[in-house]
Amino acid sequence: MKQSVSRRSFLGMAGLGAAALAAGGYWYASRIEPDMISIEHVRLRIPRLSPAFDGYRIAHISDIHMDHRHMTGERLRGIAAQVNAQQPDFVAISGDYVTRGDPKPYSESLVSGLRALKAADGVAGVLGNHDYWSDARGIRTIMAAAGVRELANDVMTLQRGGASLHIAGVDDIWENRQRLDRVLDRLPSDGAAVLLAHEPDFADESAASGRFDVQLSGHSHGGQCVAPGGFMPMLPELGRKYPSGLYRVGEMWQYTNRGLGMVWAPQVRFNCRPEITILTLTSA
Repeated sequence: MKQSVSRRSFLGMAGLGAAALAAGGYWYASRIEPDMISIEHVRLRIPRLSPAFDGYRIAHISDIHMDHRHMTGERLRGIAAQVNAQQPDFVAISGDYVTRGDPKPYSESLVSGLRALKAADGVAGVLGNHDYWSDARGIRTIMAAAGVRELANDVMTLQRGGASLHIAGVDDIWENRQRLDRVLDRLPSDGAAVLLAHEPDFADESAASGRFDVQLSGHSHGGQCVAPGGFMPMLPELGRKYPSGLYRVGEMWQYTNRGLGMVWAPQVRFNCRPEITILTLTSA
């Protein structure tokens, strides 16, 4: 004899199923995907790059957001080990070392994690908007203690024989600290140039100068949660035009890293894994 299921029972079972699915999804987004770091390999052909730098490898990380909840010192040191395993020539960090508040409680963890990064030509970075919302001076102290060179509207030049590769940086755009004019004044006229800029949508302005071959940015977290079809509901200002991955802006490449840490409550990532980018520059 068949037993029928009442409408009320069916709806109750469906509700329990939906609740279980939601709980499982939250567990995945808060505990699983944030640890699934993706190492993205990107090759960029740079006509202005000297053959002496052909095959040059830049490891790009961004948006650490040290908070002792998800991004602990141990976790950051583990990330540094993954970066080092790629044997980069240079490490670039495009801002947001913390989220908000006094950075002093995180200073020891940040210094040990950042100091663990190893590259033949060193480590350099710029500040992001959250660093200013926290304590820019304190973040600069941490960077200096960790051996990370800050490129605040400044340029450093790498040499291979008589050839040059320039790594430049602008200070945070959200806080209107960028001085592209100062960077261009300090930038030699010859040699390829890579620009670090926390907010990716600054690419329209930097590309218009005609002097940069690549801009490396973060800020957007790649949307942090990406819905089916690619919809990104939580993109911040200055991170909506070039939110994730590789773009061609005029004659310049723009790459936006999805970041390593998280903001917003609850801290979740869905369909948007944290990222270490390894960019290989090739000459014409």
